[in-house]
Amino acid sequence: MVELRDIEIFLTLAEELHFGRAAARLHVSPARVSQAIKKQERMVGAPLFERTSRKVMLTVLGERLRADLRPIYQGLLDSLERTRLAALGKTQMLRVGTIASNAYDLRPYWQTFRARHPEVDLRIRHSPFNDAFDPLRNGEIDALITWLPVEESDLTVGPVVHIEPLMMVVSPDSELASRETVSLETLADRAVLHGTGNPEYYEDAFIPFFTPRGQRVTRHAKRIGDLEDIFNLVGTGEAVHLLGEHAVRYHVRPDIVYLPVRDGAMLRWALVWRTDRENDLIRALAQAVRDTGTLRL
Repeated sequence: MVELRDIEIFLTLAEELHFGRAAARLHVSPARVSQAIKKQERMVGAPLFERTSRKVMLTVLGERLRADLRPIYQGLLDSLERTRLAALGKTQMLRVGTIASNAYDLRPYWQTFRARHPEVDLRIRHSPFNDAFDPLRNGEIDALITWLPVEESDLTVGPVVHIEPLMMVVSPDSELASRETVSLETLADRAVLHGTGNPEYYEDAFIPFFTPRGQRVTRHAKRIGDLEDIFNLVGTGEAVHLLGEHAVRYHVRPDIVYLPVRDGAMLRWALVWRTDRENDLIRALAQAVRDTGTLRL
């Protein structure tokens, strides 16, 4: 018999592909993760993951199990949550992911929506920038705030939420650190960081593949998993990176310096949702954004 916790462990490891990171997310030991996976592999009679000293990968069977389990697991969680909310007098729930880390800045939208729909439990969650559209497609969230453009045939782009300039993140030891502003042309001489699982046009809008003059921008060999990866690699001088200006307020650290990018395009963040799952709540949130107006942060 497989317990709900073991399913959570499997799905988390399938996402992280790293026993240590999966254990940290789940607040358990790596040995507990390994134990759960071995138990599941004994039950199915075949490996779910390929493990080497350097990497962890899903087997074909593991990929199939992940695809089958993810919607079932999410459905169970949603059912439990709906029951809990009903006990609190809430009849509906709307889950919004935001890739930017400034959900507090966006509270005028949340306040407008909650005032109009007190029966709805509005949940705001940070959403990963790797495989950015997966949480929408998997049903983990109902709407996503992400940078534009989004040109996915199965997604609807709603109103623009906020607009902000680009900042380059560099090490304090970099020769760039003393400048007042920088140009995107400086990227041609330095490695930039990048994530995984996103369309090229989408990544290019944030971290360009070429400078305005056509010079190729080199991608660092190590792909980033989260903001901590960005700050660690930039802080040690291995790479530079681009972030929205909100990061200056939300992520102050002694090992990084933010520099305005004078020739960078403004970042435009918008509300996006799955076209086939559009409903009254999503339309109501989009209307709250339109009525409140685009924020310039």
